Amino acid sequence: MVWQGRTKARGSASERELVHKFWDAGWAAFRAPASGSMQHDLPDVIAGHGPRKLGIEAKLTTKGVQYFTKEEVASLIAFCNRFGCECWLAVKFSRKGWRFLNPEDLRVTAASHAVRLDEAEARGLTFEELVR
Repeated sequence: MVWQGRTKARGSASERELVHKFWDAGWAAFRAPASGSMQHDLPDVIAGHGPRKLGIEAKLTTKGVQYFTKEEVASLIAFCNRFGCECWLAVKFSRKGWRFLNPEDLRVTAASHAVRLDEAEARGLTFEELVR
């Protein structure tokens, strides 16, 4: 139980880090801390700059691959379609910067969507590329 709490706290801290990065880049952003615990589909972070709006599902990992459940990806897409914003999956691999991917950039497995570090680096955008 302690391990799950620590993992959740690290995930929340990484989402807050991402929000601060957006504000520092001149964007407005906030965490949706109820994501995953409400009946409505909500991304982890919502950010905007002028007419551009982003819905982001964010993950932090110490492994060489990150998985997103099919439900997480479907919920993100549903929210973004309804809200009218861009749909992004953000992964921060240990000792690496954030990478931002579209849902179609992930490999579909039997139970989830996955991205390896090398795939994220090849296909994903850096934070700086995303906010340009």
